[in-house]
Amino acid sequence: MRWSALSLFGFLSLFAAVPPVNAAGGDYGVLIISRERLEVATSCEIGVYIQDQLSARLFQEQSTSFNLPPGNVSLRLKLLPGQAPGCNPGMLAPGSQNITLKAGDVLKFRIAMTQEGMYLKPAALEY
Repeated sequence: MRWSALSLFGFLSLFAAVPPVNAAGGDYGVLIISRERLEVATSCEIGVYIQDQLSARLFQEQSTSFNLPPGNVSLRLKLLPGQAPGCNPGMLAPGSQNITLKAGDVLKFRIAMTQEGMYLKPAALEY
């Protein structure tokens, strides 16, 4: 009994020596991109490109999120070819937006449209 109590305290002291994990922030930020509102008047699929690589596909009423390292992030939105007529991408590459993400940030953007094309508009988190 005495040895088991000593081994139990020794085992518990190992957990005290391990540094706690920071659950609040970590080394990344969260980026949420939403197409929940009908601000883009097309039923075509929209591709979300991060650092010029296709990272997500969004239909109407969908959203996606990414855990990204802190720093500048280049984002680009583009219509993707699909089954629906008229969903062919344009000849010109759309412009990109740069967003600065800090460790622990949670940023939400929604897709909006102007005459120049689609862009990301900051949105409230609304938890």
